Amino acid sequence: MVGEKGTVEKVLELSGFDKLNPVQDAALSAGLLEGKSLVVAAPTASGKTLVAEMAALKTIKSGKKVVYIVPLRALASEKYEEFKKKYEPLGIKVAISIGDHDKSDPWLANFDLIVITSEKLDSLLRHGITWTDSIGLVVADEIHLMDSPDRGPTLEIVLTRLRQVANPVILALSATINNYKELAEWLDANPVKSDWRPVKLYTGVCFDGEVDFQPKRKIILEKKENSLMDLVDKTLSLDKQALVFINTRKGAESAAEKIAAHVKNQIKPNPGLLELSKRLASVLEHPTIQCKRLAKCVSHGTAFHHAGLTNKQRRLIEINFKEGMIKFICATPTLAAGINLPAFRVIIRDLKRFSSFRGMDFIPILEIQQMAGRAGRPAYDTEGEAILIPKNKAEAKYAWDNYIKGEPEKIFSKLGVEPVLRMHVLALIASGVTPTKKDLKDFFFKTFYAHQYKDLTELESVLEKVLTLLKDFKFITTSGTSSNQESPFKRGSDLLTEDSQELKPTRIGKRVSELYIDPLTAHHLIKHLERAKTLNNFNLLHLISNTIEMKPLLSVRKKDYDNLNDLLVREEKSLLQKPPNPWDMEYDEYLRSLKTAYMLQCWTEEMGEDKLLEDLGITPGELRARLEITKWLLYSTQELALLLGTMPLLKPIRKTRLRIRYGVRKELLPLVRLKGLGRVRARRLWNSNVRGLADLRKIPIRRLGEIIGPKTAEQVKEQLGEGYEITKNQK
Repeated sequence: MVGEKGTVEKVLELSGFDKLNPVQDAALSAGLLEGKSLVVAAPTASGKTLVAEMAALKTIKSGKKVVYIVPLRALASEKYEEFKKKYEPLGIKVAISIGDHDKSDPWLANFDLIVITSEKLDSLLRHGITWTDSIGLVVADEIHLMDSPDRGPTLEIVLTRLRQVANPVILALSATINNYKELAEWLDANPVKSDWRPVKLYTGVCFDGEVDFQPKRKIILEKKENSLMDLVDKTLSLDKQALVFINTRKGAESAAEKIAAHVKNQIKPNPGLLELSKRLASVLEHPTIQCKRLAKCVSHGTAFHHAGLTNKQRRLIEINFKEGMIKFICATPTLAAGINLPAFRVIIRDLKRFSSFRGMDFIPILEIQQMAGRAGRPAYDTEGEAILIPKNKAEAKYAWDNYIKGEPEKIFSKLGVEPVLRMHVLALIASGVTPTKKDLKDFFFKTFYAHQYKDLTELESVLEKVLTLLKDFKFITTSGTSSNQESPFKRGSDLLTEDSQELKPTRIGKRVSELYIDPLTAHHLIKHLERAKTLNNFNLLHLISNTIEMKPLLSVRKKDYDNLNDLLVREEKSLLQKPPNPWDMEYDEYLRSLKTAYMLQCWTEEMGEDKLLEDLGITPGELRARLEITKWLLYSTQELALLLGTMPLLKPIRKTRLRIRYGVRKELLPLVRLKGLGRVRARRLWNSNVRGLADLRKIPIRRLGEIIGPKTAEQVKEQLGEGYEITKNQK
């Protein structure tokens, strides 16, 4: 076994360093290799990952597993590739688990280092994985995202559960936050804070023709009326790259087009850029207007990047930016929380964004710092610049006082609200973690929420409501005696030692928890499945469009109203969820669900992504994301129908699942199941009177190649087995 010194030296050697940096040195001094839990708060690119690698190598050599939790799938893939390349030659088995939420992935028991999202780990715990006792170290990367209403509660619950069942060492990695010590107290960890970063960062505010930085320096601009383009010119003159953060997708696209037009005469024609431009345009079967706009931008060394692009497009942009081919990326702020994509200069054009609660409001300091932290590439630069562009004098003063000189906000637990607790309370009961009401409260006493707020009176009230709801839905049962029959919790009691009332999942409640859907969604599906006499493609898609997981639903534009009302007239009789009165507040939301279902139906009717964008305003990236959610909800609907015993409904559900998967009308289903036959080639075959496996066996391979291409024809014939040998001779 390698000793502590050997562990550190090995990690440094594999990473190309010869000594520890200040962040890593501070972590070692705080007990990193002595079994101490740590919260390490330090800037982006300060070497926190190497701290985790040192602790991981030590843990694995002691015979224990390491679980490395990340917030995003893209980040998980990046870490997995990095760790696999570095550590598999040492005999360390590295795995990634980010997929299906209804699998226990037993194969993970054979791996030493598991990279995983918090949602997937939560799902595994619900399925009762057997290897939790062997976890020696849990790395929680980007733990400051516990402040996120979307991802934070799941991470908090997962960490609380793991501490209860496995008591591993916790290594929490964070950006610089105000209350890192409070987080460390909750985790019984030693706090480590550092402001060191390998590349010196200058952060400045651009206003009235100049940029003032902290530390002190200044840039004088030549174009006062167009600061962004002046900064673009100065970036090119240094032969550097820049990330430009914009608060909306449309804004990012528009800014990228303007920059591309501005620099097209400054960037020399590049065959590599032209080839990349063609690849980005041809990612889809039918390029959309968005694809063409992106391709044109990229031909001039500029790109936009947001969730409306496909994964492949985003990945191509990221790779070619890292390789220096693309000079500018205009992105929404989500890029700052994603993969490692640094640049010499970061330009933050928008300091405000729209919130449904507060309207246009300033972006939090922590988020601005995350964006700014992308400035400066350790392998290429000794310094980096982050420049904020306020729109007026008041914004400039706010930016300087808060973003430059101010401290980042505290992070707060987002656990204590009903929508969050519905899923997690059911999971705790279904997994046997909290078999009594006292156990349930004891569990929540151990959360970060309890550590922050101390008084759990409000939380108790929400838990009481959630338990009543779950019982009404018949997802749990309660039994035994309670000292307070009207409330699951006794007011004023510290530990509720008298309350021994049992909490048990029903068979369907346990399955709902495993399916990883909101109990309200499950109740909605069950209620309508029990009432349904028949299901068809549209009423089923509309049923799942009215679930929490599908929100926010597609917005309804003025030009959509007539089409949606016509659609409602045609389909109303078959719809499982009837429309409210047109003058009710719920009617607009109902129309949104109708449009969402119609979009999914158009996909199953083989409408191209270019047409979907033109007619319904849905981008390819958003379409792909919604299709993934739809697949999961349809699978969950099928599983619930099986449990309910509504067997006649299973066939239409399965058929719709396949149509959503392949994006085809029902007659193409026998064809598209063959590998290599997408919906376009399958439709070509159908139009050529090749309409099933029997027809495919009969058709000569030469003729088949004329319809779908020679390589695909051979691939199809090989899948047909014996028939291939007969028809191959007909060449």
